[in-house]
Amino acid sequence: MTVFDSAANDADRWLYDLAVSYDIYFLSRRDSQSWDEVLEAMEDAAEDSEPIPAELLEAWQRIVPQARTLLGDVDVTEYEQESRDLSHSGTGIHLSVFGDEVSITVPYWHVGDGASTVLGKLFALSVIVEKETGLTAYDPQAEMPLADTPPRQAMGIMSRVTTDLRNRYGG
Repeated sequence: MTVFDSAANDADRWLYDLAVSYDIYFLSRRDSQSWDEVLEAMEDAAEDSEPIPAELLEAWQRIVPQARTLLGDVDVTEYEQESRDLSHSGTGIHLSVFGDEVSITVPYWHVGDGASTVLGKLFALSVIVEKETGLTAYDPQAEMPLADTPPRQAMGIMSRVTTDLRNRYGG
């Protein structure tokens, strides 16, 4: 469900998904594909549960130590050939591999300098995942590759949504 929050000025209007996390998807895109086509294919494939491909399992083994260096103490969960998860409790950053899908999420807990710090870690972890998997980090909140997302835009989204959720639901 998408919520529209109107402000006094059209330039201040923004959308967010009530999934309550800032999400990054790692996608494979051919030059002829639009990002919408890639996202649609990802949604269609999400219905199928496949084992993690060998190249992603190998990438996972390289990602985890780098993530520990970046984030510090992390919890890692590995479930047979189906999924891998890495979570950092201090930031809420969660890296997940499920079949051939790779994503990072961070809950809308952070505002201001906290949002900047957490998103800096999210961006850095995304670079590691891109390097190790060969996939492209895509920011669905900004509707563009993460490399093209201005950090101030991401920080603004994180702060606004967090503030709005706190105003609506407390916290």
